[in-house]
Amino acid sequence: MKRAIFLAMAALLAMLILVPMAMAQDTTMMMGTTMMAGGEAGGIPESGGPAILLPAAALLLGSGILTYAILRRR
Repeated sequence: MKRAIFLAMAALLAMLILVPMAMAQDTTMMMGTTMMAGGEAGGIPESGGPAILLPAAALLLGSGILTYAILRRR
């Protein structure tokens, strides 16, 4: 039973982290940009980087605490 809970929590954590990134691959919004003849297109803005570390760490810590609390009660 403990292994099933660990597996479920690991799968949930992976989905919480990877699904938004996978879904964002399909959608791009370009607002106010026009392409001129012979002009160079604007570069792709940076994504991820340090800004994603805090939510990822919070999810990891929260899921670890939740898993510990569930397993401790049994």
